[in-house]
Amino acid sequence: MTWSSTSAAPRGERPHITLFGRRNAGKSQLLNAITGQNLAIVSPVAGTTTDPVLKAMELHPLGPVVLIDTAGIDDDGGELGALRVRKSLDMLARTDLALLVVDAAQGWGEPEERLLDLFRRRGTAYVLVVNKADILTPAEREELARRLPSAPTFVSAERGEGVNELLRQIVDTLPGDWALPTIVGDLFDPGDLLVMVTHHDAGAPKARLILPEQEVLRDIIDHGGLALVVEDRDLPLVFARGIRPRLVITDSSVFGPVAQIVPEEIPLTSFSVLFARYKGDLETLVRGVRELPRVAPGDRVLIAEACTHPTTEDDIARVKIGGWLRRRTGDQVHIDYHQGAGPLPEPLAGYRLIIHCGACMLNRREMLSRIVQAREAGVPLVNYGVALAYMQGVLRRGLSPFSELQALLDEVPSEGEEAKDPRSAKPASGRGSP
Repeated sequence: MTWSSTSAAPRGERPHITLFGRRNAGKSQLLNAITGQNLAIVSPVAGTTTDPVLKAMELHPLGPVVLIDTAGIDDDGGELGALRVRKSLDMLARTDLALLVVDAAQGWGEPEERLLDLFRRRGTAYVLVVNKADILTPAEREELARRLPSAPTFVSAERGEGVNELLRQIVDTLPGDWALPTIVGDLFDPGDLLVMVTHHDAGAPKARLILPEQEVLRDIIDHGGLALVVEDRDLPLVFARGIRPRLVITDSSVFGPVAQIVPEEIPLTSFSVLFARYKGDLETLVRGVRELPRVAPGDRVLIAEACTHPTTEDDIARVKIGGWLRRRTGDQVHIDYHQGAGPLPEPLAGYRLIIHCGACMLNRREMLSRIVQAREAGVPLVNYGVALAYMQGVLRRGLSPFSELQALLDEVPSEGEEAKDPRSAKPASGRGSP
């Protein structure tokens, strides 16, 4: 097994492997030993790591992964120490496999029991790693192993001993369902043509596709499909030339205009709807849209984005979605905006609805964790693609590849008010969450 740095796979598509343990258990040194690089600062001073450190790497034969180093779970540095512990535990939301690093000199104790309980309650796969094992005699190793709740892997990060065995344990233990196998590949047959409709505006990168478009294009090619990529303004030319694609996938911000161009018999969906299925739970997000027309004056709504791109003049969150909510409530709705990874901001219970981006920058476990977090707070959650399709009056059409979910829309009142509002004619930015 070898490691090499890579940036080819998006971070959200990689399984996340997180190192947890006490201060000075050697987590940072172990990360360096696994990667074969000096990525993390190593010091005999307890508490050297203060913030989670993420590093994208490639582990063969597993492929691209993200390694996360965290601060010590036993940090007793007052209010600041408690904050560091909380930030470490926040990493559980995105963790596919946890490495519980035990210091051979300190042994097993309350901090490790607390972590193990969290792993079990959250259903997080884990590997027990005893670091600094070179200080133990064979008899001491056997005695420590008997006291641990499961069989450990003994390593010496300082000497590089046991690292290959640990890598094998990682490969064997990492859950196989951390991501769905395909974004769109199960919706067509090899040789079929799919049309991808892009909409590049003030927030979009120049001369290149944004991340969700890149990933969908790669998935089409990987599954033997043919892809035709066009700007929304050029879409009429496709059908004028008699081209009949198997499926049309559009940027959510131009869902309405595109639906008027694509013949009814051709299935239509959006990048964001596809990512709602790929990264989270499409049924839950479709159920969440039922709350959208019920938002009333005085309600609070949270709009959450995983990335931190700058706000543009036609921003999808603030202009398109926020504008629709303000018009609907006579500017009497309170909207909070949250950007970045990790858990959603607490408390959530005061919100009427959470509207989430397409989650292209999150892995599936983290998006599912956010869905569970919202469910526990009793707050419905919908994503941009589903919400924008509703606002533009094309939600039922946008779910045409997923006919089993269309029955949920029978309970959605007043679909399409956005399409009737002439002030909504200008499409909004889809950067990062088409």
